[in-house]
Amino acid sequence: ARWAEKNENTKIGFDPIREPDRMIDTRAYIGAKTKKMQSRVKSYETRMKREIAEKEGLLKDIEEPVDLKLMPMSHYKKQLVRVADFSLKYADAETPVFENLRFEINQGERVFLNGENGCGKSSLIKAILKAADVREYQEESMMQICGTLEAVSNLKISYVNQDTSHLQGGLKEFAKTHDLDESLFFALLRQLDLERVQFEKNMQDFSEGQKKKVLIAASLMTPAHLYIWDEPLNYIDVFSRMQIERLIETYQPTMLLVEHDVRFREKLATKIIEL
Repeated sequence: ARWAEKNENTKIGFDPIREPDRMIDTRAYIGAKTKKMQSRVKSYETRMKREIAEKEGLLKDIEEPVDLKLMPMSHYKKQLVRVADFSLKYADAETPVFENLRFEINQGERVFLNGENGCGKSSLIKAILKAADVREYQEESMMQICGTLEAVSNLKISYVNQDTSHLQGGLKEFAKTHDLDESLFFALLRQLDLERVQFEKNMQDFSEGQKKKVLIAASLMTPAHLYIWDEPLNYIDVFSRMQIERLIETYQPTMLLVEHDVRFREKLATKIIEL
């Protein structure tokens, strides 16, 4: 544009005496060159706009993650878990992890356990799983409990453990072991942005975020009265967090959660239990 303007100014009013080497034909040459330059500028601007539109399309796809789905079950009793004057202590410890704890979990509530690391949040979750006859925690013998911890009969729980070290082998074997429909399981993992190349790898080679997505996907496919998620957002990317938050807002399942993300807790919690 600067070159064109400069040369346009030289097209008018030159002095044939002072500039004998210039001829009238020079005007036509400069005009043609200016027109060519303006055409190049216009073509460049068009290409720039097209590339910007393409990038905006990519950003739109990223910023609108696919909505997840959940299949919460309804129990015939309103109150699912009751804790009263409850204390928990490990056999080799001198003092209780916590004591005189009291709260309830009713249908439709999202109860968050809050407290510093080591205050007993995960231990309380294990005690509830044991009270609800969840198979993996029936052999837990190190905990000594006192008080009331009751779960209603036939309570179905879907659990996301904060520990992912137990994930071994391939995703197909995992789906088979947990009675998950393989096609739906893989489709859900893709919705959580797990790349297809991961489907052929062993889970011990996954990142912590990818392992957590496997546990969350399995939990979402498990119909349950109560969803217990222990630090589900650890290592999870921001867009997957958005998906999970929108899922809970939409389906409003009954949940017991441990999560250090203050914004997530304040937005979704119907009850916060301080330990």
